[in-house]
Amino acid sequence: MRQVKHLLEIKGDAVYSIAPEAPVLEAIKQMAERSIGALLVMRNAELAGIITERDYARKVILKGRSSRDTAVSEIMTSLPISVDPVASVDECMRLCTDRRIRHLPVVENGRIVGLVSIGDLVKAVIDDQAVEIDQLQRYISS
Repeated sequence: MRQVKHLLEIKGDAVYSIAPEAPVLEAIKQMAERSIGALLVMRNAELAGIITERDYARKVILKGRSSRDTAVSEIMTSLPISVDPVASVDECMRLCTDRRIRHLPVVENGRIVGLVSIGDLVKAVIDDQAVEIDQLQRYISS
């Protein structure tokens, strides 16, 4: 089974982040411009949290707060669950399912090296299954 580092080799290691004191409106703008669902919240070079579209919907919109006047730190998930680059895709799928999360920061030696989403994981599983099906069909045909 593939590891997270293999997904990052294909996907790339671009990580988008925002400061904890930034307004939520800035985070939402960045996510919309990049067509992504989450930003890492970084304090200097250290992971402080993660902010997602789900956080925005549940902690700003539904509570009638202002996205212009609310700081990212007020709605972010502090100390998000993260994984090593050597974690398997299966492990990450289980983690996302069990914890009901959609994004996993990838941390190596205390440094952020990437971010994988549930979509990245599902795509990897589908790709692996397609290869396996093709191999089985070739075996049966030979």
